[in-house]
Amino acid sequence: MQFFVNGAVFASFVPRLPEIRERLGLSLDELGVTLTIGAIIGLVASMASPAIIHGLGTRRALIALVMLMLVGLVIVGLASTPVIFLIGFSAILMADGVVDVAMNLQGSWLSARRHVPVMNRLHGLWSLGTVAGGLVAAQAAASGVSLRTQLIVVAAALAAALVFVGRGLLQVDEGGDEPDALDGVIPKRTRARWIMLIVLAVSGGFALTVELVSSEWAAFRLSEDFGTSLGVAGLGFVAFSVGMTIGRLFGDAILVRLGDALLFRGAIVVSGTGLAVAAFAPHEFLVLLGYSIAGVGISVFFPKLYDDAAKSPGRRGVALTWLRSGSSLMSLVTPTAVGVLAASRLSVGAATAIVTLPCIAGFALLALLAFRRPAS
Repeated sequence: MQFFVNGAVFASFVPRLPEIRERLGLSLDELGVTLTIGAIIGLVASMASPAIIHGLGTRRALIALVMLMLVGLVIVGLASTPVIFLIGFSAILMADGVVDVAMNLQGSWLSARRHVPVMNRLHGLWSLGTVAGGLVAAQAAASGVSLRTQLIVVAAALAAALVFVGRGLLQVDEGGDEPDALDGVIPKRTRARWIMLIVLAVSGGFALTVELVSSEWAAFRLSEDFGTSLGVAGLGFVAFSVGMTIGRLFGDAILVRLGDALLFRGAIVVSGTGLAVAAFAPHEFLVLLGYSIAGVGISVFFPKLYDDAAKSPGRRGVALTWLRSGSSLMSLVTPTAVGVLAASRLSVGAATAIVTLPCIAGFALLALLAFRRPAS
């Protein structure tokens, strides 16, 4: 339920970003800068995730910070100026840094108890939340329901779901909570530890970029490049989210059959193909198809990375924080980069390709290095 709620929060307003931009009177590049500022605030706050989780425990930290996310969602709905929107958007990202680490730690602990892994399906529920939230947002936009009304109702519904979530979470945290190099204690195999943390951060940056660009800019690809209505433009986000959901719901079964390495290499090929089609296809239907295919391939990246980070030795949540920090650092650059490129003579599709396809190439390089040096 918590993975579903987390996905639904972001999906409730991302498909309506074109409408938010018009209400706030922002250009594409100004919107990109605003999103980047919010990401900076979220990155700084997320660095405190290990300390918060160490002090409160994953269950209490998760419940408290989800409430802050929902407050931020209401502020986004009420915002009439860029500053107010930034406050709400920043609150969502600040809280999400802690929530994301806490729920993935609990998810990894539960997955380790099972004979068949479950992390892909947990992230599939996150994607299912994005589909549900995206469909609600697109339908609300098409029906003329105000963003304010939609987000207030959604926030109230998701807050009610926390009653169920609070009863079901693990009461006691599992795994070790040993000192880490970041706490001033140098563990054994320090060099290997730092290399692992850096690889997690870089991989998180790649995964975040392809997922963020596809989700946040799919609507602009349709509305700006093809002149579609706001309702049709919102379907770009939904198409990508549907692909993500399908990939994650079946990802665990495919992982058992193919193994981790082969699944990762296949995901690189599928996601690269889908992103290229979405960026350069000359028709709206093909663009939607491309985003769906890209979603299937991209879907397995983060479940793999989060599970690897959650199982990492050291203080609880540190490796996950590095993974999120790499993701957040790329989120500082990505919105501005796409916005500036799209505001130039390039189409939105070309702008997204320039940013996302090099990340797929980076994943391919990591897969090649892992194939040549399986011991690492």
